[in-house]
Amino acid sequence: MIKNVLCEIRPATVTITDRQELLNRLQAIGKTHKTHIICFDADKMAGRRHVLAALRHALRSREAGTMISNSFEMEALLFAAGSRQCSIASSFGFHEGENRLWVCCCPESPQVWQDLFGVLKFVAGDWTNRTPEQVAQLRELFGITDEELEAAGADRLDDLILERTSLLEVNR
Repeated sequence: MIKNVLCEIRPATVTITDRQELLNRLQAIGKTHKTHIICFDADKMAGRRHVLAALRHALRSREAGTMISNSFEMEALLFAAGSRQCSIASSFGFHEGENRLWVCCCPESPQVWQDLFGVLKFVAGDWTNRTPEQVAQLRELFGITDEELEAAGADRLDDLILERTSLLEVNR
């Protein structure tokens, strides 16, 4: 639950051949159920906490009337990326090819998941196991230096990334 709005988050996979087609299908399902469906690229996210933080910041900016994008979905991706640039934020969503995703439904709608089963493959787990290449990618995406990681502690990478996403709210 995020500030009186119940959002549900599930891990999923999908192979995409036409990005726009999938986006249209998700938007139609969301509209049918009066909810927002946001897909985050799990390989660019610092786990479920990062997803929750992005959603929380997006909800807060919507409630305050300070959104910098024209949709709640893009606002959540902007916070996930810690960037004001939609071109950067959109890379935190799905892409053509194989995708590991965090799929979010805000507000929660039990029926939406039934409709999404025909579009996405939901999986067990939580995408917490990262390869060294994924760690390196996260550090590069968020500009986290060796010195910064050493000072904070090697086990604090996720916290440093969450700090970066929070800075977007400050730097508006």
